[in-house]
Amino acid sequence: MKKIISLAVVLAMVLTCTAFADGLPGGKKLIFTTGGAQGTYYGFGGVLAGKVGEKTSTTITAITSGGSKANIEAMEDGDAQLGFVQSDVGAYAYKGTRLFENKVTNFSTVANLYMEQVQIVTLDPAIKTVADLKGKNVSVGAAGSGVYFNAVDVLKVYGLDIDKDINPTYQSFGDSVEALQDGKIDAAFIVAGAPTTAVTSLATTKKIYLVGFDDEHVLKLISESPYYSMNVIPKEVYGTDYDVVTVAVGAVVIALDEVSEVDVYNFLTGVFDNLEEITAAHAKGAELKLDFAAGYTAVPYHKGAVKYFGEKGIKVAGK
Repeated sequence: MKKIISLAVVLAMVLTCTAFADGLPGGKKLIFTTGGAQGTYYGFGGVLAGKVGEKTSTTITAITSGGSKANIEAMEDGDAQLGFVQSDVGAYAYKGTRLFENKVTNFSTVANLYMEQVQIVTLDPAIKTVADLKGKNVSVGAAGSGVYFNAVDVLKVYGLDIDKDINPTYQSFGDSVEALQDGKIDAAFIVAGAPTTAVTSLATTKKIYLVGFDDEHVLKLISESPYYSMNVIPKEVYGTDYDVVTVAVGAVVIALDEVSEVDVYNFLTGVFDNLEEITAAHAKGAELKLDFAAGYTAVPYHKGAVKYFGEKGIKVAGK
């Protein structure tokens, strides 16, 4: 009987080690708030959550949300433990500026994943530059969203005021696309990793145009707001006539500080140790790089991330 019990225990240990070969045992069930159903956050977030759950002891459920600010608020309210944020919005929260009246410091960085392009989408070929938006009906993202402040920043460097020089509407990506199709607006700011589901859907039925930036205004924007970097959307992404120069911010995964070291470590293990499988499931997987993931400086890294990156020979600043 003792031999049978011993063999059973050994077998259980072997199975446990095999199941958690890509992470640590002892993971919990976590809620991961992403973004709208037609944005990149939700589609890619679901892929990441599935892979982490498949490869580690941590179970993650990705759900739709109102985006960056809503994700931080969900964590504050105890409704989620992980979330996507734009790199600039994460900084606003941590410093208590713009979208946030007070500092929010109960979260930390898990990883910076990919770039989110500022996409100014229109069906009007006469709108060629940001300056051409003057007097137009323009969606500037949902009220209180990070997209709104991206629009403010971009318009400002072209000498335009969001309240005085355009007719702003406040719509989600999906609603913006519908409004473009119906001729209710002339252009829409959509800040998400390209290709974005909402824009791709529009491009299947309409000839779309992306408003580009010139180098002078890109450099001016970056000098005033260092959260941005120059980026190019290749013409193949949406079938546009040419590559489009724009700016982008990072898509960052954050976690509550109280989330265990095991769960954050498992998230990173499930993602970065399975890049081929993730890339096969979603195009954004090809953009995941360890150095980039460890390069966000506005918010300190979670202790689980410090452990993971440290094992990869990369030192990140933690709390």
